[in-house]
Amino acid sequence: MLRNAIALTLLSASLLAAANVHAADKLIVSTWGGSFKDLIDEAIGKEFTQQTGVEVEYVTGGTIDRLNKAKLAGSAETDLTFTTSHVGWLYTNDHLFEPLDMSKIPNAANLVQQAKLSPSHIGVWGYVYTIGYRPDLVPAGETFGSWEDLWKPELKGTLALPDWDPSHIIAVSAKLSGSDAEHWQNGTDKLKALIPSIKSFYTNDANSQQLIATGETPVQVMLSMNAYHMIEEGVNIKLAIPKEGAVLGVDAMGITKGSKHADLAYKFMNIALSPEVQARIAKINRGSPVVTNAHVDPEIAKLPGMLTTPAQWDATLNIDPALRAEKSAEWRKWFSENIMAH
Repeated sequence: MLRNAIALTLLSASLLAAANVHAADKLIVSTWGGSFKDLIDEAIGKEFTQQTGVEVEYVTGGTIDRLNKAKLAGSAETDLTFTTSHVGWLYTNDHLFEPLDMSKIPNAANLVQQAKLSPSHIGVWGYVYTIGYRPDLVPAGETFGSWEDLWKPELKGTLALPDWDPSHIIAVSAKLSGSDAEHWQNGTDKLKALIPSIKSFYTNDANSQQLIATGETPVQVMLSMNAYHMIEEGVNIKLAIPKEGAVLGVDAMGITKGSKHADLAYKFMNIALSPEVQARIAKINRGSPVVTNAHVDPEIAKLPGMLTTPAQWDATLNIDPALRAEKSAEWRKWFSENIMAH
């Protein structure tokens, strides 16, 4: 009896210790809320927990809000951060990300060139910002074959643009002016000429979706993944890919400086880049795989804005993420004073 009691005590202690290890080994991930948090959990988080037994906790917020919180924290409050490619450079420049040991992410060997972002962050899925429109609410026959079409007089008061990141329309205006994002001032007169077309500026993904769903802004410079989310909800939206190319976006992940669970974070990143998970991301939210060995359903691969071949990646307007990070504050200030103020 005594031996049995001792054995039970030892068993209880070992089970308690194991439970405590798992509790301590919870991976904390910083990300956006809404459909993007759901995507990460459904496509990556559940697979990670199944493989490791470790639970994932999500801390959500806006892109810049989470960056500012990380700057103020002074210590690692999360283990892994999802952000945009250029804001990832802001984390990197402020030493908020750990330099990555790529040998711990073997699936990263298959990354497309555009997802190799910095020594501290790498891409997790791609998308485009392009023209999304309501065919029932724009002039008959309009298909937006060129970015120039946004400037048409008959589209006066129809357009919405994001207020937090004007880089897309700044790069487009520079391109249409025979220049590029690095020499963006060459496109400022062109961009000012767009003001009559602009109806509103949206503040986040939910606001974008609301404006186009109600028809208040039947034309938007829009995130392709959001457009497909709305289409699945029954909203009559079409995505156009202008002949000059859609603006490339890459969402990224990095390990928080000082994370006590860096090895788990590496495991999470490697699972995220597995071909099976990358195909799942394309299926769930129409995010383009950032690895070359993912097999995407052909019906999904043919959708406008999906990038599944090197030629499709190369045909985008790709604003260098480091340049975007460097110029983002300057661009927002100019855009606010010269476009939004009117």
